Amino acid sequence: MMKAFNSDAVIAIAGAPMTAELDGQPLSLWTFHFVKSGSVLKLGSIQGAGCRAYLAVQGGFDVPDYLGSKSTFTLGQFGGHGGRVLRVGDVMHLTCQNPINPISENIPLAILPEYKNAWEIGVLYGPHGAPDFFTESDIDMFFSTDWEVHYNSNRTGVRLIGPKPEWARKDGGEAGLHPSNIHDNAYAIGTVDFTGDMPVILGPDGPSLGGFVCPATIVHAELWKIGQLKPGDTIRFIRLTQEDAYRKEEAQDQQVNTLKEVNVTNISLPSITSTPLLKSISESTSQIAVTYRQAGDKNLLIEYGPLMLDLNLRFRVHALMQWLEGQAIPGVIDLTPGIRSLQVHYDSRRLPVGQLMAILEKAEKELPSIEDMEVPTRIVYLPLSWDDKATQLAIEKYMQSVRKDAPWCPSNIEFIRRINGLKNIEQVKDILFNASYLTLGLGDVYLGAPVATPVDPRHRLVTTKYNPARTWTPENAVGIGGAYMCVYGMEGPGGYQFVGRTIQMWNRWRQTNDFTDEKPWLLRFFDQIRFYPVSAEELLKIITLMT
Repeated sequence: MMKAFNSDAVIAIAGAPMTAELDGQPLSLWTFHFVKSGSVLKLGSIQGAGCRAYLAVQGGFDVPDYLGSKSTFTLGQFGGHGGRVLRVGDVMHLTCQNPINPISENIPLAILPEYKNAWEIGVLYGPHGAPDFFTESDIDMFFSTDWEVHYNSNRTGVRLIGPKPEWARKDGGEAGLHPSNIHDNAYAIGTVDFTGDMPVILGPDGPSLGGFVCPATIVHAELWKIGQLKPGDTIRFIRLTQEDAYRKEEAQDQQVNTLKEVNVTNISLPSITSTPLLKSISESTSQIAVTYRQAGDKNLLIEYGPLMLDLNLRFRVHALMQWLEGQAIPGVIDLTPGIRSLQVHYDSRRLPVGQLMAILEKAEKELPSIEDMEVPTRIVYLPLSWDDKATQLAIEKYMQSVRKDAPWCPSNIEFIRRINGLKNIEQVKDILFNASYLTLGLGDVYLGAPVATPVDPRHRLVTTKYNPARTWTPENAVGIGGAYMCVYGMEGPGGYQFVGRTIQMWNRWRQTNDFTDEKPWLLRFFDQIRFYPVSAEELLKIITLMT
């Protein structure tokens, strides 16, 4: 890759070792370089271990903000420079046109990251573990295995090759017919997600919500390692404590601020019988049972009630979310509700987990009764192209590249019919088009995509999810997983059984009555979705008019 500079600049290249030249002269990494207007930077390939290198330009690139960020989400096709990768001839404008003198210190070799082919990555156990979802031997296996990075890995997720769990359950019930299936909850970046029997480290472009168990979450100070994993590398997960994670982050912050080596002391390894549960509150006549699970050192997962589909539990989650929003607590970054859970993303520097737990326990004493709650709802009619050709193509690709003998192939709809004991596919179709789906979560998989369940239990089609998950799903695909319906807001991986396609859930650029500034997603919590049938050609015309 070659880049020509049209103005003076100051740059630095860091990350995995790679070849770089400025005007034909070798360029060293991990230090700054003055670049004159007209100079040409040539970037070569990675040399040795590691997967990515990074180019920094003083002042940054002058690109518009999208949802408060200048970063690019290429899968979603928004943000950064046109929402896409760079192409030949692109011109990137710099924010800083008059370079100032950078710091003159060289970075000590001792604090540079070490790139390997055999990695150790620090994690916190949880949010899910033994004996609820995994056996104790499963957890022992997880932490003692050298997992191999699968070739089909990227910023969405790093798939891992290794042994299969024994599982503590026969299935996930209404959440899905594989023991890895759970009622959808929020995911933390860096969580290890078992999509069926295959673990996947969810990356920065991964889904925000989903229905699979996660036995471990990478701590904040170790997240950089995800970007350096490449196919064939091995990973050993090292179990840490909250205190260990804090010390690692504190040392990392000091190194960045001082450019001096800082030792991380007193890293401890807890016993193998430790639990991801921080606290539980038992059910009583005036209290719904609550479980608090650690999801790394920056997220806390709060679960209500038993492992079952109960709309009252979702309303309790909503009450907690509204209570926390009303408190405006310093250190709370965002809140993501699931079916029977709420994930609190927090800054542990400002809000230690112990202080957060005290706030959450206080909330339980002040939440309103579910019987006294009211939530707004709309009825949203969506066109559906039944058994759309794009979903058929996705199934074909899955059979070719992932699993050709899957029992849900070559027809997901036939599989749904068989699993639910229906006489024919027409019965599946009738149930789906007569159902009113209540939106319980948004961002399931990606981009404001809903996870919804029929208000009438008679319309609930229960099925398993793909095992392992697909690597490609067409945009706007509609699927069934467990007792839930999901619409895929963009292309990407997925595990729900296809029934067809609908319109987009996210409008990237155009402003309409339904897609407005700062809310480019279509649906809201508790919307009721009803489908009506259209042909593939009619659907395409509708999408064209909307975009």
